[in-house]
Amino acid sequence: MLRPAKLLAIYLVVLPGIAAAQGFRFSTEDKSAGQAKAERQERIESQLSTPCRDRIKNRKIAVMIGEETNGAVNARQAAFSPQFDAINSRLRNVGLRTYTQEEIRRQIAQAEMDAYFRNDPEAARTAAKRLGASYTLKGLISTRSMRNPVIAVNQVAVSMHFVLTNADGRRVAQAEAQSQSFSGADVQGMALTLVNEQAEEVVAKLYSEYCQKAEPAKTK
Repeated sequence: MLRPAKLLAIYLVVLPGIAAAQGFRFSTEDKSAGQAKAERQERIESQLSTPCRDRIKNRKIAVMIGEETNGAVNARQAAFSPQFDAINSRLRNVGLRTYTQEEIRRQIAQAEMDAYFRNDPEAARTAAKRLGASYTLKGLISTRSMRNPVIAVNQVAVSMHFVLTNADGRRVAQAEAQSQSFSGADVQGMALTLVNEQAEEVVAKLYSEYCQKAEPAKTK
């Protein structure tokens, strides 16, 4: 969604009188935005309070990020360090164990990574096996920039889709998020800002579902 404050500010400049004509009140907008923010934070805190056994939290998770542009997927992990960090650091902050990007790149060939992002199940199993990972979190981020035809400014839209699977390929958790904003000249910078803004909510949902559905390690 376009950020209300920015959208309103531009419209009030470009289309003078629209607020008065529609009976707009800033206090109403501020109250609505504040309520939505409070509800979002309450939802995140509730999800992060999901009980999670230590032997589940201690299973290793491999986080892999790809970016889709015009139907083509770029899976070169080195290109997505900021996006990786946005998710990976938050997973670690809630107590989950993950691999570093360097560990992933060192043990998984790029050809296997490309096949994995083409939804090749064998590639997914091979990647998890090479790392010794119990779970794999695949994140696909789509970024789209465009020029707003009405007010002649740049816009950027970001959507994220994350799926957590176990070593057998069974889906354990998933989370999605979409956001868009005016970007100015720094389109990539705003895209990363949107990813960071959505990361907390994405990780909270993944964490809650993971702790509820993941299977503990088998004891010998």
